[in-house]
Amino acid sequence: MSGTPSYVDPRKPSIARVYDAFLGGSNNYEVDREVVREVREAVPEAADLAVENRSFLIRVCRFLAGEADVTQFLDCGSGLPTAQNTHQVVRKIAPDARVVYVDNDPLVLEHSRALLEGNRTAVIVAEDIFEPETLLRNEVLRSHLDWNEPIALLHMGTLHHYNGEATRPRKDIVRAYVDALPSGSYLALSHFLDPENEYSGTARKLEDRLLHSLMGSGIFSTWAELAELFDGLELVDPGLVPCHEWRRDTPRVDQTPAERCIAGGVARKP
Repeated sequence: MSGTPSYVDPRKPSIARVYDAFLGGSNNYEVDREVVREVREAVPEAADLAVENRSFLIRVCRFLAGEADVTQFLDCGSGLPTAQNTHQVVRKIAPDARVVYVDNDPLVLEHSRALLEGNRTAVIVAEDIFEPETLLRNEVLRSHLDWNEPIALLHMGTLHHYNGEATRPRKDIVRAYVDALPSGSYLALSHFLDPENEYSGTARKLEDRLLHSLMGSGIFSTWAELAELFDGLELVDPGLVPCHEWRRDTPRVDQTPAERCIAGGVARKP
């Protein structure tokens, strides 16, 4: 990436830019690529986490816009724009779908605003996704979505980067969002997984490298811990599963250990 905007600290990695580097993108800096190299030293196929997460997002969006007939999307921690963004995926099925992206990374905001310029049904707001009460009062968010109709809340690969568990558990953050959603809404999330089996070693290697990198975040949770995030909701078939198993639309191939260390699910609010 050429040039460094004045608002970017090139000495500090960004979650969005590290994710972009894992996906082979160009919107990242040497400090972000260093995190990727450190993690790959421990687990060479670590990039599979990012690839699986992206594929899961696309399949989930197709389901929500199609079978679930949802036309409103709140994408938290949307990250840097890529080839198939949420609004582009859902509009192939629901042309009038409305999307609100949320992020507070300056580079994400700049690129997203450029992408969405002139777009009347997709916007991005600058808020902290781990402070739902503040975000949910955002005037753009409130006006862009109809809060009397179902909304799909997307938390894809976000909560494992939350470092405030001792102060406020992740499940309480999710609950604050869900409580604000109308009946018939959906929660879709993906999260790093410790599968508590022969792949736990891979999960803990990845976690150790991520937590001790300059980025300093990336918690791997157990099945039981992830299930708590869906309390009170109705999981959509096939439930909470490794991301590669959720309504896969391509032939199954052998999965790497890293691909077995990220899980996801979609659930409906009664």
